[in-house]
Amino acid sequence: MDTPKLRVAIAGCGNIAGPYARTMKNYEQIEFLGATDILPGRAAEFVAEHGGRAYDSLEELLADPNVDLVVNLTIHHAHPAVITQCLNAGKHVHSEKPLALSTAAAHQLVALAQEKGLRLSCSPITFMGEAQQTAWKAIRDGQLGAVRVVYCEVNWGRIESWHPNPGPFYDVGALFDVGVYPLTLVTTFFGPARKVTAYGAVLHPDRVTKEGKEFHIDTPDWVVAAVELANGTVVRLTTNFYVGHHSKQKGLEFHGDLGSLFLGSFQDFHAPVEFAEFGKSYAPVPYVREPFQGIEWGRAVAEISDAMQEDRPQRATGAQAAHVVEILCAIVESYTEGKPVTISSDFVAPTPMPWGI
Repeated sequence: MDTPKLRVAIAGCGNIAGPYARTMKNYEQIEFLGATDILPGRAAEFVAEHGGRAYDSLEELLADPNVDLVVNLTIHHAHPAVITQCLNAGKHVHSEKPLALSTAAAHQLVALAQEKGLRLSCSPITFMGEAQQTAWKAIRDGQLGAVRVVYCEVNWGRIESWHPNPGPFYDVGALFDVGVYPLTLVTTFFGPARKVTAYGAVLHPDRVTKEGKEFHIDTPDWVVAAVELANGTVVRLTTNFYVGHHSKQKGLEFHGDLGSLFLGSFQDFHAPVEFAEFGKSYAPVPYVREPFQGIEWGRAVAEISDAMQEDRPQRATGAQAAHVVEILCAIVESYTEGKPVTISSDFVAPTPMPWGI
């Protein structure tokens, strides 16, 4: 008997939609039905390249009984409203990050999905990458001993230098846009956070788009935070939209009693992984399996499909995404009010990929 396919449609046909559509095609358990976008003609252009149907609106997409799951790729601020609309229409959801921009909104979405008996998954899912699974295995196997410090560097550059629509990124800031990646990794590897102390600043307030249009930013484009995890590990997180990818400070460093591990990227599945015994030099760590070159965005949706077929929770959960949003909001409160902020929520940690054990 053939296994039924997970029938998927995309809401939001921006930059990331193409990589999602292309990498979902790698999986026979996914059927791509189409897409919608608020900009007229954008969905038609998208499906002309990737297949499926161009829905005239989100409402039309949600009215299609064939759609099982919506991949929400709308702008940051729209995430809660779009996710809510999808869940209320009886659709499972995988959303791009962040889940929401407030702790209350994030937890409300988790509660709504639970109430409806629907799956709510959220990026980032880069902990499912080969490099990240390799790093996690070395940590679990005790190569580092007790890991006491993690350095997370996200020097993400000036968005206007490469993105056609930088405004929404600067509205939410580097913390919410890319800080979610290392925070998801460290909470996957070590568990929930309990306290943060942070500082933020606007380094470069007046900027110019690629088209020469001047714009001003008010959200801090540089944030540093000390995040204390429940297990005692301390994480230093730096995020900014000023220092470029050329920075020599990048990726994550895990420092333990017996040694240190370097993960060259929080997102690339083929990132370098290196280990050094305490006081010795770094050497490459063999991957747990041959890595995907880059980021396989469709792996998120395939994992949900597999989880549904196996009748188990998917690894990327709304609960963990909501916990990460709570960390982000605590960081903002800390640098705004100049005080440490506690974090209370929990989540069930994901298990390693079967090939990463």
